[in-house]
Amino acid sequence: MLLRLSGALSRPARARTYAPCFLIRETARETAPETALETAPVREGVRLGVDVGSVRVGVARSDPGGILASPLTVLRSGPGELDELAALAAKADAIEVIVGLPTSLSGREGAAAAAARSFAADLASRLAPIPVRLVDERFTTTAAHDALRRAGKDSRARRPVVDAAAAAVLLQAALDTERATGRPPGQLVAQSEGAGA
Repeated sequence: MLLRLSGALSRPARARTYAPCFLIRETARETAPETALETAPVREGVRLGVDVGSVRVGVARSDPGGILASPLTVLRSGPGELDELAALAAKADAIEVIVGLPTSLSGREGAAAAAARSFAADLASRLAPIPVRLVDERFTTTAAHDALRRAGKDSRARRPVVDAAAAAVLLQAALDTERATGRPPGQLVAQSEGAGA
């Protein structure tokens, strides 16, 4: 994401520049009191992010330092998806899996949220002892579409990859939340009754 520099750092209107947000964070850190912008340590280890849809499941992966999320793959929803996710988690040696919880703008949960909660509970049973956490996913698909459009992908080219990109947006938000608060993001999911590996 690019943000416009403002105030004393900006250039005249006709030569306005943009900088990555990490540059803005570094500039702010130099001028703000130390305690205001200190970040908590993030647990070491790979995380997977999962954007659950009725047709496709987008999957993203973080680096081992828990700093950056990247799109990994898109799976077809339906039989076998939990096994595929378990295989991806084992291959990555994941310390946890983040599942998106779709809510309305007001924060209310509907049928999609109920389906995501059920999916997360089944996944938690399948992955135990790897924890599964639910994290609010409002705007992740919209943000993914916007980023892909800016990268020059038309709507037809975006369709097969947008779910993995949305999972990456979700996972990055979870990583940033942990860095800001020092606590794991979202809600820990309990295993579903009667499900298992």
